Order: sequence, then C-alpha cells, then structure tokens
Amino acid sequence: MCFFEQTRWSCGFWCWGNFRQQCPKEYRTGETCGLKLIFITNQDPNRCKLCRDIENKQRKSEKLNEDICRWGSMAYRTVSIEKAKGELETTQNNIAGMLEQHKRKQNSVV
Repeated sequence: MCFFEQTRWSCGFWCWGNFRQQCPKEYRTGETCGLKLIFITNQDPNRCKLCRDIENKQRKSEKLNEDICRWGSMAYRTVSIEKAKGELETTQNNIAGMLEQHKRKQNSVV
C-alpha cells in the first residue's frame, strides 16, 4: 500500500509517477511493499506520447498510400511500389499494435 503519483492524459491513458509515501507495512527505507495506491492524480490536458506516435504513423501510412496511387501508372516505379507496400503493411501493423496497447491501458483498473 505504498502511494505514488499518477498522470492521466485527456485521451484516458495513464502512467505511474513518482513515489510519494511509504506504507507502514514496509520497514526498509527506500523500499516499497509492491502494492501501488494513488497519492494524487495529475491531469494533463494534452494527448499522451502514444497518441502522438500513432498520429505520426497514420500520417506516414497516408503518405505511403498517396505515393502508391501516384506511382501506379508509372511502369518504371514497380520496385518503389513494392517497397512502399511492404512499408505500408509494417506501418499498419505497428499502428494496430499501438492502438491495442492504448486501449488496454485505458481500460485497466486505476
């Protein structure tokens, strides 16, 4: 039952912050008992880093889609198109993973 700060962003994502108060169960100085409780929640009106990273990946995905469409009629761009399709698939998989991570953290208990 040691107490920690918590940061919560406008998107619902949260993270643990600094250690604030030691519980009476733990007698060793500087150690925590392992059970985290919230001392104070700091509300941050901005979006979290994960949301910003997701937005960056989505912009990259849109750019790759535009490039593929633009290069579609150019016969000499086949290698570039294949490379862009590979990057697009990787980027979309990364976005899906990041969205899942964000959703799990939003729905977790705290």
